[in-house]
Amino acid sequence: MGWFTKLLKGSSRGHHGRYRDARISDNHSAGELTDIEKEEIDRAIALSLSVEDVKGKKVVEDDSQSEDDLQLCEIDEEEDEYIGKVQQEEDDQLVKIQQDKDEHFGEIQLEEDEQLARAIQESLRIGSPLSNAGSLFQPFPHLFPPVYRTCAGCNAEIGNGRFLSCAGGVWHPECFRCQACNLPITDYEFSMSGNHRYHKSCYKELHHPKCDVCMNFIPPNSAGLIEYRAHPFWLQKYCPSHERDGTPRCCSCEKMESRDTKYLLLDDGRKLCLECLDSAIMDTHECQPLYLEIQEFYEGLNMKIEQQVPMLLVERQALNEAMEGEKNGHHHLAETRGLCLSEEQTITTILKRPKIGAGYRIIDMITEPYKLIRRCEVTAILVLYGLPRLLTGSILAHEMMHAWLRLKGYGNLRPEVEEGICQVLAHMWLDSEIYSVSGNEATSSSSSSSSSSPSASCSSSKKGKRSDFEKKLGEFFKHQIESDSSSAYGEGFRQGNQAVLKYGLRSTLDHIQMTGSFPY
Repeated sequence: MGWFTKLLKGSSRGHHGRYRDARISDNHSAGELTDIEKEEIDRAIALSLSVEDVKGKKVVEDDSQSEDDLQLCEIDEEEDEYIGKVQQEEDDQLVKIQQDKDEHFGEIQLEEDEQLARAIQESLRIGSPLSNAGSLFQPFPHLFPPVYRTCAGCNAEIGNGRFLSCAGGVWHPECFRCQACNLPITDYEFSMSGNHRYHKSCYKELHHPKCDVCMNFIPPNSAGLIEYRAHPFWLQKYCPSHERDGTPRCCSCEKMESRDTKYLLLDDGRKLCLECLDSAIMDTHECQPLYLEIQEFYEGLNMKIEQQVPMLLVERQALNEAMEGEKNGHHHLAETRGLCLSEEQTITTILKRPKIGAGYRIIDMITEPYKLIRRCEVTAILVLYGLPRLLTGSILAHEMMHAWLRLKGYGNLRPEVEEGICQVLAHMWLDSEIYSVSGNEATSSSSSSSSSSPSASCSSSKKGKRSDFEKKLGEFFKHQIESDSSSAYGEGFRQGNQAVLKYGLRSTLDHIQMTGSFPY
């Protein structure tokens, strides 16, 4: 194949390739080639062209193209190839630099977040959470980038300092404060009420009920529930155990007395709180003005009692003995406080107001026997001593209605009717007293503002100025009558009061006299 090599090196017209200046060897001229050699040459040229095409080099089909144009094409191809390589190297370098930056930034951010989490956990002594309490920290707190971390308390940016992630936001530690004491909450546990946060101790102080007797938090019962007793009117809360441990209860307002409160111990065993003692009536003589006021109240209703009926204040024992001796007895409350007598008896009345000795006990009580002689259907009205003025007055109004019914010949009425209408009169008197006190205070206030003279400012009721507690006490006695659960006193009052409100007092009394029942 030496001839073939020479031929590829020396051909100058059949194909313009890279080897342009070679000559044909002297041993073989173009005319001397055989047919077989010519076929091999053609095959070699075709193979060369296909190889050049695969490599991406330009194949020149125009035999007339100049050698200069071929050189320019080869230079352009080399320059494009070099520029492509340089551009690729620059792109690779930029990608590598960007990857290095991202990796470095990620390492810095991760290290910052780990330091923040570690500082929070170490500084606040994280313990185990309770199930029912809020928690200052989550096991894996959500850490925001500094630019987005805004305090939910002061709305200022937190930055990279310490912060709390809880209650749906992030906080400066000093901004996460108790709603009650306004001090920062630094404990791991806290309490929530609505949107307000509290120290657990502050929440307990505000919402856990305290006993009004022992002043301690009311303990839970065996079932884990907080159980306490509450007065229906005064809303006083106390531990159930105080109903069995001898805790004193006022015989007038029925409030349970706290352990550090003093009270008056009456000689018949009753206990009277000092607030009720302030207006208490202690002897018969002291009660006479009030008795006259009740008589005037009845006269204002056109129900004047013509006979003079004695009124006596007595001890509990004397009242019980008189009630046992009364043949025509009536249905009385569990604690009898008044009695309208119609039989001749001898009872013991309190002649002079007793003194209060050491330990708030009654001493030097002076009594005397009183012979009751029957001159009419009523011999006397007895009232328990030591009760506040408004309670004493309501008892007098009740018992005087018994006297009026007997003296007016209202026969033997059923307990629901007689006790019910008597309670209606007691309730009406209490209403008049509360209304008159309010009216007198309003008159006194307007008079004192319009005149500076002492007489104008003293135009108050002859009963004297009422304290706030006494006003409240009057409402309590009305509440007692209205909420009584007994059939005679409670249901009887409600039926009688409904009849009086609908038909009036006089028409109701006339209906009772004719039918022995309330009108409907």
